[in-house]
Amino acid sequence: MTEANKSLNFLEHLIEEDLANGYSKSELRFRFPPEPNGYLHIGHAASICLNFGLGETYNAPVNLRFDDTNPEKEEQEYVDAIKKDIQWLGFKWDKECYSSDYFQQLYDWAILLIEKGLAYVDPQSSEEMAKQKGTPTKAGINSPYRDRPIAENLALFAQMKNGELEEGSCVLRAKIDMASNNMLMRDPIVYRILKKAHHRTANDWNIYPMYDWAHGESDYIEKISHSLCTLEFKPHRELYDWFLDQIYSEGMRPKQREFARRNLSYTIMSKRKLLRLVEDGIVSGWDDPRMPTISGLRRRGYSPAAIRKFSDLAGISKRDNVTDVALLEFCAREDLNKTTNRVMAVLDPLKVVITNYPEGEEEWLDAENNPENETAGSRKVPFGREIYIEKEDFREEANRKYFRLKLGKEVRLKNGYIIQADSCEKDGEGNITQVNCTYDPLSKSGSNTPESLRKVKGTLHWVSAKHAIETEVRVYDRLFLDEAPDAHAEKDFMEFINPKSLETVKALVEPSLKDAKKGEQFQFQRLGYFCVDTDSSPNHPIFNKTVGLRDNWAKKNK
Repeated sequence: MTEANKSLNFLEHLIEEDLANGYSKSELRFRFPPEPNGYLHIGHAASICLNFGLGETYNAPVNLRFDDTNPEKEEQEYVDAIKKDIQWLGFKWDKECYSSDYFQQLYDWAILLIEKGLAYVDPQSSEEMAKQKGTPTKAGINSPYRDRPIAENLALFAQMKNGELEEGSCVLRAKIDMASNNMLMRDPIVYRILKKAHHRTANDWNIYPMYDWAHGESDYIEKISHSLCTLEFKPHRELYDWFLDQIYSEGMRPKQREFARRNLSYTIMSKRKLLRLVEDGIVSGWDDPRMPTISGLRRRGYSPAAIRKFSDLAGISKRDNVTDVALLEFCAREDLNKTTNRVMAVLDPLKVVITNYPEGEEEWLDAENNPENETAGSRKVPFGREIYIEKEDFREEANRKYFRLKLGKEVRLKNGYIIQADSCEKDGEGNITQVNCTYDPLSKSGSNTPESLRKVKGTLHWVSAKHAIETEVRVYDRLFLDEAPDAHAEKDFMEFINPKSLETVKALVEPSLKDAKKGEQFQFQRLGYFCVDTDSSPNHPIFNKTVGLRDNWAKKNK
C-alpha cells in the first residue's frame, strides 16, 4: 500500500476499488441531499465537506438535491438558508435539484410497481398495519388487502392522486416480504395522501412519495454513483436496492454506503429539538450564536476554514462516536489567530488615572495589527491621562504569583508605558472605583531606551477613557451543561440548559473599531476572539464572543 493510500478514508477506498473494477472517473457523481425542514448544523457540515470534498478530490460533479417530499414541514426559507450555508463554506454544486422535480416520474414508476403486482393500496390504519408488522424475531402477517387485484389498485391509486380520497384513508405499500429479518422490507409505505400545498409544486399533488422511494430513484435519475448516508440509513440499503431493482434499466446504478454522523459534545443535533429551542424562546432563532447551526456558527464568528478544518480532523468513521466540541473551538482559534487583527477592549472597566501624565495631553501609540501576518500593518492607539483596565487586573494586595497590577508594583501597558499603582479609591460599599498610578515617561514600548527595555512580568490591555467607544458585548458559553444532553432517557434535554449561556456586558473598545463591519472578526487582546453581530449598528455596536484564547471549560467544570 502506498503512503497516499494509507491516508484514504474507508469511503475513498471504496471509490478507488470501484475505479479499479471498471468505473470511469467521468462517471463519478456525488450529491448532498438535505431536507429543507430546518437549518443545517455542524453535523450536516460533515456531510457537506465529505461529498463536496470527494467532488474536489476526483474532479467530479456534486449535486445539491433538496429532499422536499414532506410539504408539512418544508419551507422556501430553509432552501435559501441551506444554499447560503453551502456557498459560505466555499463549495459549489453542479446541479440544483429537487425530489419534487421527479414527482411525475416517481408516480409513473409507482404505477409500474402496481402493474408488476409489487404494490397495493391499503386502507388500514397505521395502528392496524403496525400490529401486522410483527417483531424482529417474529414474522409479520399479510395485510388482508395484499392480494387486491391490480386493476383495483390502479383505480384506487388514481383516486388517491386526484384527491378523491381523504388524508389517512389509505396508503400505497410495496409488496415485498412480511417475514423478512429486516423490518423495513415488510411491505413499506411508498405513497401517502397529503393535501398540503408544496413550496414548489403548490397544490398540484395530493399524494407524496416516502423518503425511501424517492431517495434511490432520485439518485438513479441524476446518475449518482455513490449515495453516501449516515449510519441510521444502513438498514434502508436493502430497500434502496430493492426499489432500484424494480425500475433499473441501464446506465449508472447508484450505490448507497454509510458513514457515522457527526455528534458533538454539549450539543443537540436533532433538528426537531433545535426547533423546540427556537419555538420555546430558549434561543433567539436558528442563527442564535449558541446554536450548532452553520448560520449560528457564522454569526458567532466561526470561519468557513475553521469548520472545514474541523471536519477534516474529526474524520470519517464507520461507527457512531462523539467528537469533543473543544476540537471545533481549537480549529476556530487556530484559524482566527492567523487572520484577525489584534485590538484592545475592556469588558469590565476600572478607571486608572496616571497622575504624573500631563493633563489635557494625548498621544497616539503604534500598535501591530497581527504578528502572525506580516502584511497586516499597524494602527494608532490613543493614550492619555485617564484609561480603563479590567477590574480583575488590579488588586490591593496579592501574592507573588499575581503578575497584574497591585499597589506598589509595576506592569506594562500594551504598546505603551510602564505604570506603578500608588493608591486606590473606593465607594461607600468598599468597591474599588479608581486606581491612581504614575508612569515612567521613558519606558514607551519600541523606543529602545534602557527604561523601555526594562523587564516587568505583567502586561495589561487598556483603552483610553477619552476615546473609548461604548459597545455591547455578548459573551457566550455552551448552551448545555451536560456532555450528552439528549442521551438521558429519564430526563428531557431541556433540563440541561445552561442558565448562563449568554451574558451581556457594556464594554469599552478602542476607536479603531468605530467602522467595523458586520461579521468582521477581531482578537480582543488577552480576552479572546470576537466578531461584529448582525444586530450591530453605528449607534449601537454589538460584538459576539466567538471563543476564548484558550480552553478554560475543563478547568472551570472540575
